[in-house]
Amino acid sequence: MLLKLPAVLTHNQASEWGRSLKLALRAASADQAPVIADASALTHFDSSALAVLLDCRREALAMGRTFWVQGLPPRLRQLAGLYGIAMLIPSPA
Repeated sequence: MLLKLPAVLTHNQASEWGRSLKLALRAASADQAPVIADASALTHFDSSALAVLLDCRREALAMGRTFWVQGLPPRLRQLAGLYGIAMLIPSPA
């Protein structure tokens, strides 16, 4: 399952996007394919984008699915490293 993140994901959009992504995951609950969050469109973001990704990860793992993030912008990967959570948002192998 591919979840596409928007170009802008800041505190103002985080709650709405978090809910939307979780609903999409739940709607595809019978699907056991890995969940891949595509962050390649992100151009304007803050740490709220990490919170959304972690929330999606929790939901996917609770459903017994693996979770990956592709196309994570370098600045967001650096931010994840600063927060000590980079290992929680792995890239596809």
